[in-house]
Amino acid sequence: MLAHALASTVKLDVVETEYRGHAGDVAAQAVVDGYGMVVAHGGDGTVNEVVNGMLRAGLSEDLPMLGVVPGGSANVFAGALGLPRDPVEATYRLLQAIENGTSRRVGLGKVASAGPLSTDNDRWFTFNAGVGWDADVVANVEAQRAKGREASPSLYARTALASYVGQRRHMPSLTVQIPGEEPLTDLRMAFVSNTDPWTYLGGKAIRLNPSTSFDNDLGLFALRNLGLPTVLRYVGHLLVRDGNPKGGNLLRRDDVEYVRVTSREPVNLQVDGDLLGDCTEVEFTSVREALTVAV
Repeated sequence: MLAHALASTVKLDVVETEYRGHAGDVAAQAVVDGYGMVVAHGGDGTVNEVVNGMLRAGLSEDLPMLGVVPGGSANVFAGALGLPRDPVEATYRLLQAIENGTSRRVGLGKVASAGPLSTDNDRWFTFNAGVGWDADVVANVEAQRAKGREASPSLYARTALASYVGQRRHMPSLTVQIPGEEPLTDLRMAFVSNTDPWTYLGGKAIRLNPSTSFDNDLGLFALRNLGLPTVLRYVGHLLVRDGNPKGGNLLRRDDVEYVRVTSREPVNLQVDGDLLGDCTEVEFTSVREALTVAV
């Protein structure tokens, strides 16, 4: 139905993905073949693959426009753009954008990592990335989904609790470096945002760095302590209030050009909810106006 609606306005080729990374391969080929737009219909993982495929050969003014029709469980990138979460409504919005020629330039984050198990040393992300607790959650959810479990807010909540217990037993020690400041040592986790919100829990927006957007640089949210009082304080704040968390155990920066994180021991790294593997060193870099998106 969605393809039929789009095909009424544009010449459309539909490709259904058959393997992990297929969406990226299709998007990369679309750039080579000179397509004017690549539409990703799926969750944030599909969007991430498409974006990385489009940028596989590097930044260019001749890249196709990106269109997004949400089809996953969270759809953070689409939500941050203000697009409807319902795929039918999002398709109608996309048709309007095509007919009216409306679009916007968005910035992206770029990851370069190093470590014994790091498998992807050059990766783009659209809305968030993280080292430590959130990446452990992603790793454990992926393991559950491989066993047939469906991704849901309750699954993420239960997995976050279990991962927190694991973090308490094996506490990471991170060093974070940002422009113009001395290295900050002995941090326990580090989240990097490319926009606001950081993610959604059901219909609730989780806002770590409310002033971060696709128009400026990266936001950083890191904790010095993962003690239960500290975690309950910030989790409660994020669930009840509308962003702008503060506190003595919190290191928060907005609009930074890069964030460099190192760890003595390998820690998990995730981008856009996709696990990249273990790393001991990772740098997150802001790239402004990297892509044009139909809105």
